[in-house]
Amino acid sequence: MNNYSEIDLKIEKDLVFFDVEATGLNVLKDKIIQIALIKFSKNQTAPEEKTFLINPGIPITEEAMAVHGITPQMLKNKPVFSQVGQEIYDFIGQSDLAGYNSDRFDIPMLMEEFHRMGLTFSIEKRRLIDVQKIFYKMEPRTLRAAYKFYCGEELTDAHDAMADVKATIHVLKGQLAMYANTDFTDADGNITEKPVRNDINALADFTNTDGMLDVTQRLKINIKGEVVFNFGKYIGQPVKDVFKQERNYYSWIMEKDFSAQVKQIVDKIYKEEILKKP
Repeated sequence: MNNYSEIDLKIEKDLVFFDVEATGLNVLKDKIIQIALIKFSKNQTAPEEKTFLINPGIPITEEAMAVHGITPQMLKNKPVFSQVGQEIYDFIGQSDLAGYNSDRFDIPMLMEEFHRMGLTFSIEKRRLIDVQKIFYKMEPRTLRAAYKFYCGEELTDAHDAMADVKATIHVLKGQLAMYANTDFTDADGNITEKPVRNDINALADFTNTDGMLDVTQRLKINIKGEVVFNFGKYIGQPVKDVFKQERNYYSWIMEKDFSAQVKQIVDKIYKEEILKKP
């Protein structure tokens, strides 16, 4: 899998593929214990790699250890996230992001870690490519099966972060080749012409079609393009309209146990629509 750099991605800005392993599956409470990143840059011929093992400071669940095989003993003398977070933050910079199941797990997990450090990591102006969504829409399976299906080989070291991120790049390469001339028909019979092509905008659009704005599914976009609540007494109502009627609802959200993604989005709306700040 070391020749992943041969893929010729047409990018307009830097693109970082990344994968995390964690203490568990709760993106708000669990912590990252391993992260691997590969950056494709417009200005560099060879991709740049970084990988870190991280001491989470909390227990690792038995279920998580059974998946990735990383034990507390392996992390005993490793840095905590706050010691390497700035390096990771700077390495990503303003890059677009890609991964496998990254929209629902890796990105929000990373955002929470940055939030604990006091770093704001916005995804608003980034294009997000979740390779799993392409795979699930075209050939619903797992990363191991995706690697075998698209690459014709067995993935022998799955759930090592660097092995997984390299496999993800190979899977995307296989998808671009396999679906270059394939249209997609959704459950309602709507046809999208050749959505899986070597075009970052097209891939981002194809993998982000459910309207949800955050991993906890508290906010979504309605058919009018408005951000609406997807929970509670104001479900389906535009966030800006609710805040105009009940400003305390904004304060309640910012004080309660909502994700960093939700708080970033509602804070931006509140400042722009209520306080009229750019």
